[in-house]
Amino acid sequence: MPVLRSGFPHRPARSFAATTAGALLAVLALLLGLPGTADAAAGRRAPEPTHPGQDWAGSQIAKHEGTAGGATPPAGSLAASVEGVDVSSHNGNVAWSTLWNSGARFAYVKATESTSYTNPYFAQQYNGSYNVGMIRGAYHFATPDTSSGAAQANYFVDHGGGWSKDGKTLPGALDMEYNPYGATCYGLSAAGLVNWMKDWFATYKARTGRDAVVYTSTGWWKQCTGNSSAFGAINPLWVPRYGSSVGELPAGWGFHTIWQYTSTGPTVGDHNRFNGAYDRLQALANG
Repeated sequence: MPVLRSGFPHRPARSFAATTAGALLAVLALLLGLPGTADAAAGRRAPEPTHPGQDWAGSQIAKHEGTAGGATPPAGSLAASVEGVDVSSHNGNVAWSTLWNSGARFAYVKATESTSYTNPYFAQQYNGSYNVGMIRGAYHFATPDTSSGAAQANYFVDHGGGWSKDGKTLPGALDMEYNPYGATCYGLSAAGLVNWMKDWFATYKARTGRDAVVYTSTGWWKQCTGNSSAFGAINPLWVPRYGSSVGELPAGWGFHTIWQYTSTGPTVGDHNRFNGAYDRLQALANG
């Protein structure tokens, strides 16, 4: 018969498993309450994109920020800038000779989105721009809620986003803009998005040796990253603003490298200006 010590009420013994489970649940509840931690919680991944052919650099900028400014090229010395374009599958087979004859000298081509989509026109667009004489590069449309930054960077490099020092290939670009499928900031905190991009950029550099370009608008950047200045010293900025000037830049960048100045230009719609002379564009390609 058990003996009860006086002054200590008897309590039923708890199993080790129950105690451990309770402690783990308490820790999990605490972690999920911390800002940004829930971003990576299991089961929060969004479905793969359902209309990636409708998502291109600026497709959501135009919807959210408008297209004021038209297709008139901005004023500026041709010696200090270079005309270019960007294309995706919605452009189909591109008339590269027409663009070359109109003065375009570089192009960015959408290669991938998430880890499930590759541009079916990529070969015609990427190789066609190269064959006509342009310096060209590839870009990835980011969906940070579907998979990790590393997974998407690897998918991009494996499906056209690589780099070679041939003097005609620009570093890859990461397209960060309004979510076409739901929550503007992909359901992530500012810290979560910044960490996702750091993961993408680090993986891309490890695979290619290059620091990638970031495409983003100042409005989205402020709203979704808290106007982070974490990338300005390293990653060249490709900024969309459809008007007569490039306007305010996101925090961290003292200047832009590429300006997407219209979404309604001739032949393909999206037209850009490189901020520098042609030899500086070549330097960007050569790394």
